[in-house]
Amino acid sequence: MPRIAEVRDAAEPSSVEQHARHVRIIQAAAALGAEKELARVQMHDVAKAAGVAIGTLYRYFPSKTHLFVAVMVDQIDRMGSGLTKRNSSTTLPSDAVYGVLVRATRGLLLQPLLSAAMIQSTTTANVTAVPDAGKVDRAFRQILLEAAGIETPTEADLTALRLVVQLWFGVIQSCLNGRVSFLDAELDIRRGCDLLLVDLSPR
Repeated sequence: MPRIAEVRDAAEPSSVEQHARHVRIIQAAAALGAEKELARVQMHDVAKAAGVAIGTLYRYFPSKTHLFVAVMVDQIDRMGSGLTKRNSSTTLPSDAVYGVLVRATRGLLLQPLLSAAMIQSTTTANVTAVPDAGKVDRAFRQILLEAAGIETPTEADLTALRLVVQLWFGVIQSCLNGRVSFLDAELDIRRGCDLLLVDLSPR
C-alpha cells in the first residue's frame, strides 16, 4: 500500500507555467506507472521524467497516493466523453451504465499496472487527506448519470449508482489480480447492474 506522507494541503497550479508542470507530472507518473508496479515507482523518477524539481513534485503531490489518485482523475476526464457518446435514447438506463462500465474495464485492462496503481491509490485514500479521491467519485458518477440520461437524480438513483461503482471497483481489482477472468468480470458487472439499477429513473 502506498504510504501517505505527512498530511498537508497540496498546492494548486495557478499560472500557465504551473499548469504545464502539473500536466507533465501526471503524464510522467502515468507513463512510469504503466511500466512498473506501484511500489517500484519512485517519486524522484517521476520528477526527473517530468523535468521538475523534487520539491515541486511534493508541493503538488505530497505522496504517491496523492499522485496516482490525480492520475485517476485525469484518466476519467479523458475517457468520459468516449464512454458516453455511444448510448442512444432508447437504451435502458441500466444497460447504458453497464456499457460504460464494460468499456471502462476494457480500457483499464489495456494497462494493468497503471490501472492497479490508480485503483489501489484511490480505494485506500482518505478523502480528508487526499481530496482528489472525492473528485474520482464525483466525475465517475457524472459519467454514469449522463450515460443513463438522468439529469435530476433521486437519492435512490445516487445510492444505486454508488453501490454499482463500489462493486465495479471490486470486480476490476479481482480481474487485475487474476482472480476472475474478463468474461466473468463482464458477467458480474452485468448481474450487478441488473440487480442494483432496476429502479433507476427512466430517461
